[in-house]
Amino acid sequence: MFARFLINVVALLAAVWLVGGIWLTGDTQHQVIAVAVVAVVFGIVNALIKPVLTVISLPFLILTLGLFAIVINAAMLKLTGWVAGQVGLGFHVGSWGSAAWGAVIVGVASWLAGLVFKGDGHSRR
Repeated sequence: MFARFLINVVALLAAVWLVGGIWLTGDTQHQVIAVAVVAVVFGIVNALIKPVLTVISLPFLILTLGLFAIVINAAMLKLTGWVAGQVGLGFHVGSWGSAAWGAVIVGVASWLAGLVFKGDGHSRR
C-alpha cells in the first residue's frame, strides 16, 4: 500500500513536471505536502469512482480497443484537481487536454514505478 502511494506521488510529480497545464502552487514545503495529500486523493478517486466509470463506459472501451481509458483516466485526474482546489492544496489541472496528457504521463510513470517496486514484493498484483 505504501508502495502504491509512492508510485502515485512519483507519477503525479512527473505529470506536474512534464505537462504545462498541470501545476502546483505555493512554496516548496507546501508543494511537498500537497503532492502527498493529492496522491492520497488520487488513490481514493481511482478506487471509488474509476471502477464505476469503467463499467458504465465498457461499450466505448470495447469500441476503441481500450483507448477510451485515457478519457477515464483524464477524468480521474481532472476530478482530483477539482477536489484539491476545493480544499486549497494548490494542485491544478488546467484543461481536458492537459488532463489527457497528464493521464498518459501518470499511466506510464505508474507502470515504470511498478516495475521498480515489483521486485521487492510490494507490487499491486
